[in-house]
Amino acid sequence: MTMKNLNKRLQMEATPLIDGDTATFVWKGAAPPNLRGDFSNWEGVPAGAWQSGPKGFWTYQHEFPTDAYLEYCYGEDGSRQSDPFNNRLTSNGIGFENHYFYMPEGRPSQWAVADNAVPRGTVSRHRVATDGTISRRQRTVYLYRPPVAGPVPLLLVYDGRDYRRRAKLTTIVDNLIATGRMTPVALALLPNAGTGRMAEYACSEGMLLFLLHKLLPLAERELDLLPLADNPGAFGVMGASMGGLMALFTGLRLPHIFGHVYSQSGAFEFGPYQSLVFDLVAARTRPDLQLYLDVGQFEWLLEPNRHMRAALHKAGYTFSYHEFNAGHNYPAWRDNLHRGLARLFPAAPEPEVGAGAVDRRAVNIWGKEFRKV
Repeated sequence: MTMKNLNKRLQMEATPLIDGDTATFVWKGAAPPNLRGDFSNWEGVPAGAWQSGPKGFWTYQHEFPTDAYLEYCYGEDGSRQSDPFNNRLTSNGIGFENHYFYMPEGRPSQWAVADNAVPRGTVSRHRVATDGTISRRQRTVYLYRPPVAGPVPLLLVYDGRDYRRRAKLTTIVDNLIATGRMTPVALALLPNAGTGRMAEYACSEGMLLFLLHKLLPLAERELDLLPLADNPGAFGVMGASMGGLMALFTGLRLPHIFGHVYSQSGAFEFGPYQSLVFDLVAARTRPDLQLYLDVGQFEWLLEPNRHMRAALHKAGYTFSYHEFNAGHNYPAWRDNLHRGLARLFPAAPEPEVGAGAVDRRAVNIWGKEFRKV
């Protein structure tokens, strides 16, 4: 790329500059920067990988899948430098912002876009005493009621505040219901305990006690739910990372309640040590669980999830597994939520379209058509 072409493109495009499956990062300075990102496991790209150019410009090229979503930064966390050629920023959840970009075939999930033409569910906030089962005397729980008449299944969401704010979960559920992709569900969104998150999500029996004696009674009082006595295992549970681990643990321990499990980037291993969920899977406590696992190609939990896939297969579980071209972050989980939700809670078959009937197989919202798949 000539200097003239580089300057012209920098005036018109954000970096990295995209050409097919190749992304070109650009920096201007006396020395190449410390580039870290999903694609380097957040380790610095070697300085020798950068190509020097005239007038203090440096370029680094990397090939990616054409639908990938990637995040990156320059510098260490204590001394980060902004990319002057890319103002696209997103929170990394731990106090910093990362730059991000999509490759040509990637884009933010259309399911996460709210539209006034789509009926919306309602969210209420509640405070619940823990009675020592988990940390803090009281915890906040958000309950989502879908915009339809019940009764409906309940989906418990670990890291519920983050899923609602950062992954737009309630908007996605609204849109999936409106387009006939998903059966209506209610949500119990449970925020994490901050510094106590690791302890509560590391296969915690105390958390199960809280669910059984505090959260579920609240949800049954406030929402129009399917009766478990007549529909054992009708409820679902989901989470990401440590929340994904806790979601699978919850389903394996309480399958008569939570028969639908969605784990995103589940933290099933800690270095050389495997979580006890591997032992529960091997014991085949409930092989009829409905399971959906997804994980990013550009994250450190890819191999642990592949190990879990092998363990589930060996134990005879029927499950769905998906690898997406992104890293370990909420935008990536957001962009893939529609697949797992529609698979675990598929809409009931529609009657034949006739006179006076509404064809929900194709619903036109946001100016385009979304079909059931």
